Amino acid sequence: MTWQLPSPSGETERKCFIEEIPDETMVVGNYKVQAYDQNVKDYMPVSPGIGMHVEVKDPADKVVMSRTYAAEGRFTFTSHSAGEHIICLNSNSTAWLYAGQLRVHLDISVGEHAVDYQQVQAKDKLSELQLRIRQLLDQVEQITKEQNYQRYREERFRQTSESTNQRVLWWSIAQTLILLLTGFWQMQHLKSFFEAKKLV
Repeated sequence: MTWQLPSPSGETERKCFIEEIPDETMVVGNYKVQAYDQNVKDYMPVSPGIGMHVEVKDPADKVVMSRTYAAEGRFTFTSHSAGEHIICLNSNSTAWLYAGQLRVHLDISVGEHAVDYQQVQAKDKLSELQLRIRQLLDQVEQITKEQNYQRYREERFRQTSESTNQRVLWWSIAQTLILLLTGFWQMQHLKSFFEAKKLV
């Protein structure tokens, strides 16, 4: 994905993304910051002083990672709890460093997609068959984590639905009681009114 940051005005703009991630899952983000060059009317690589600050929060709103990186690179973290993780990026540039418009390219890979298998093959000296088996095992592990996470979400949704259904039931019972009490009170009030007027 790609987005543009407006010209800095002393405060850096933050862009946040929500990723649903199972527990114990590796996440890799590759990014590149480019600056708009008025002379060539295109985005070019930025000067070395400009970089990105990356902050990741878990579902409990605890900071998993908070670090400043160069203008181009990658960040990696492992989720320790399942749920929505908030990934926020902002440029460390100010109006003093750069006053133009910045563009950020970001690619987030989760689970087995985050692993560079060519690097694993070279490091562990694996044959093509061994590498493919390793990939399949990682995929099975990731599928298991995804299923566990979906089961957890379904359980939470079921609990919420049951709680809502129970509240609706109690609310309808309360409404019925209120209507009955109101009707009884109106009948008593009308009866005493008619008795006072000697119509009954």
